[in-house]
Amino acid sequence: MRFAKPLTTPALVGWTALSVILPGAAHLRAGHRRTGYILLGIFGALLLTALIVGLVLGTDIAAFAAQDGALLGGTVLAAVGALCWFLLVLSSYISLRPNRLSGRGQIASGIVVGVLCVSVTAPFALVASTVLTIKDTANSIFLSATNNPAVAPVKDEDPWNGRDRVNFLLVGGDGAGNREGVRTDSMTVASVQTKTGNTVLFSLPRNLQHVRFPPNTPLGKQFPDGYMKELPNGGLLNEIWQYAEEHPDVVPGKTGQRGPKALMDAIGYTLNLKIDYYALVNMFSFAHLVDAIGGLKIRVDSDVKWGGHFGTAGTIKAGYRTLSGEEALWYGRSRVDSDDFSRMGRQRCVIGAFAQQATPQVVLTNFTKIAGVAKQARTDIPRELLPHLVELGLKVKDAKISSLQFVPPDFWPGSADWQKIRTATAKALRQPVRRPQAAGVTASPGASGVTPTPKPTRTATALPSQTPTQNGSKAAAQSLTDLCGF
Repeated sequence: MRFAKPLTTPALVGWTALSVILPGAAHLRAGHRRTGYILLGIFGALLLTALIVGLVLGTDIAAFAAQDGALLGGTVLAAVGALCWFLLVLSSYISLRPNRLSGRGQIASGIVVGVLCVSVTAPFALVASTVLTIKDTANSIFLSATNNPAVAPVKDEDPWNGRDRVNFLLVGGDGAGNREGVRTDSMTVASVQTKTGNTVLFSLPRNLQHVRFPPNTPLGKQFPDGYMKELPNGGLLNEIWQYAEEHPDVVPGKTGQRGPKALMDAIGYTLNLKIDYYALVNMFSFAHLVDAIGGLKIRVDSDVKWGGHFGTAGTIKAGYRTLSGEEALWYGRSRVDSDDFSRMGRQRCVIGAFAQQATPQVVLTNFTKIAGVAKQARTDIPRELLPHLVELGLKVKDAKISSLQFVPPDFWPGSADWQKIRTATAKALRQPVRRPQAAGVTASPGASGVTPTPKPTRTATALPSQTPTQNGSKAAAQSLTDLCGF
């Protein structure tokens, strides 16, 4: 069928552009009804299929997308989509018979439609590039379980092996270009309930001394009375990783695996928990991660100075702030006018804030920047577990998160009561999250319990292995929402 009246150049370009979002429109306008209806039908079928897949997968879509096969399939679909839409635009333009235009009209419309052909492929190229980046990042961070015999095989029907809880050791290392090895200056165990996502964070001080190891392990035999027990002021928890890496004669295993295994054994035995997996992030890499998600919103209870021994680099002012990566790093690390235990409290708030604010939308929006930094992380979480881990992570975002710190005056790192630590751990896993909102009661990020503020308190005389601190006196897990003002 011919046009009763030839299309103008703007009209021809407009109908071609319309076909990008409504395939078949240009063909119908050109009189090719059969082709137009076929294209519309195919487009409608694709939309219906996408809707059905979305409804079927529901909240599992993120976990499905984390599968290696799904990522590969997504890349192929993006490439096919780019080719199809390119041909669709070209076909739509030709069907409108641009040869009926004047010479200038043909040149102008040809240029515009040429740009349009390239433009419609751009979103597909972006999707393909992002999916390939996700695939590459996931495969570089999470190695297959076959490469680590110490990790249990993953069964899709029961990824957590029937367990009600799974325990992750989150480690912040301060390795840098001017320092050899890794010192684990931030150590937190996240115990996650697999059904609900409810999580308890256990923070251990880096200067916890003379920790014990399971008796049947190499380090348990090497230090039956505790790590470096013969050193009254030594044998700190943050030294174990590097010790194991430097002593293959004592700790068997591959380089890069001895340190994590030794630290997991020590902390697991201390808490009487089985530590399933670990993840290590360099402190300075964490700063880049914060920048990649646009900063970290957090409540700063009091001014925090940072830089050197006297805080000359800057001050993070009290109040609700959006911290840059550098500020978030030093908010969690600074000991100016403070101590290790207070900064532990700030660190758990930083972890909690990041967990809440790194939503799937934020991560996807900034994924290219995040991926570059994330590749520097180290973990023994197997690649096969990643889809299930994503699903669990989505539960955690909407679940209750509480925290327990092993700090004075309830727990002294220089003379730890190991049974008391184990008892407090078990109690924290059993009890509901406390919400200390009663009149006259406040909680600070550095507290291990609640402190009634109206009553005067006495400052305890510190023993040689003890550090005075403002922490409370009740060893109980508390809600991060209250402690950190989320």
